[in-house]
Amino acid sequence: MSALAPALLHWHARHGRHDLPWQQAPRSAYRIWLAEVMLQQTQVVTVIPYYARFLHALPDLPALAAASEDRVLALWSGLGYYRRARHLHAAARRCMTQHAGDLPRDFDALAALPGIGRSTAGAILAQAWDLPFAILDGNVKRVLARYHAISGWPGQAAVTRELWRHATAHTPRRRAGTYAQAIMDLGATLCTPQQPDCPGCPLRTSCAAHAQGLSARLPTPRPRRVLPRRYLHWLLLRDAQGRILLVQRAGDGIWPRLWSLPEAELAPEAHAASLAQLHAAPRALPPLRHVFTHFQLEAQPLLFDGARARVAVCDQPALGWYMPQAALALALPAPVRRLLKQLPEISQ
Repeated sequence: MSALAPALLHWHARHGRHDLPWQQAPRSAYRIWLAEVMLQQTQVVTVIPYYARFLHALPDLPALAAASEDRVLALWSGLGYYRRARHLHAAARRCMTQHAGDLPRDFDALAALPGIGRSTAGAILAQAWDLPFAILDGNVKRVLARYHAISGWPGQAAVTRELWRHATAHTPRRRAGTYAQAIMDLGATLCTPQQPDCPGCPLRTSCAAHAQGLSARLPTPRPRRVLPRRYLHWLLLRDAQGRILLVQRAGDGIWPRLWSLPEAELAPEAHAASLAQLHAAPRALPPLRHVFTHFQLEAQPLLFDGARARVAVCDQPALGWYMPQAALALALPAPVRRLLKQLPEISQ
């Protein structure tokens, strides 16, 4: 065992996080898997209420596999990065047909499931069954980059390979699950991206970055890039009852199969008129911005009060009129959800 692991395990026993929902009994591979997927690119404080809601509705893998995709997306709504939810659902269904209704303990079989991969597979195997597999999430990358003073953006292939080599070397043969939680906790609470608490760190006496005064500069940030912007109008067609017209997006592009608002990149009034008979000029609501991996979306919401449907939505399952509160139970993109929660009252 490396010197890093004993120091971390000793620190974690006294200062680590022991009350996270996925750490509580019954501690199953399914519960850990769900947490690991939700925690990808999302902070713990954000995940906890989503985790509780999802687990209450779909308490085990067979329940997840049996659920519809719309149900899974609705439970995930607001958490973002919806591909994670689709992969989770697809992996559960594959487990039902190929792995006797459970997550496999074999690393290669587990890592081959949709959305899992090397680090998530290692986290599941270590935390569910205490098997000695390494993990390399964002927190662990930061800890190891500083501990070994590794320069270069961790997203680069060569840097990632070096970090994996260290992650594997430090993972103990015993108590691998506790170690995995300990190194993640260190990154989340002390070895943070900004202003790391080096004086309180159990690794400070052997940390190369601390010795060289590089803790604030490592890991190397991702090279900056200018994201292109896409501009569009969101059409809020509201009828006399206060219902909003929503449209279910296609299965490709951004937010596939989520319920959103009709869009118009040009001539929004003409676009709205093709969907509804309007009795009032639109009101421009505050614009919304949403950042994706590859571009920034800037949406201008236009509220049309007094709209009346010209389409028979009962014959078109991709369209529906919903009261805003009822719409919140659907799978909605986060900015659309915020917008519906902040709608002004109906004009008199």
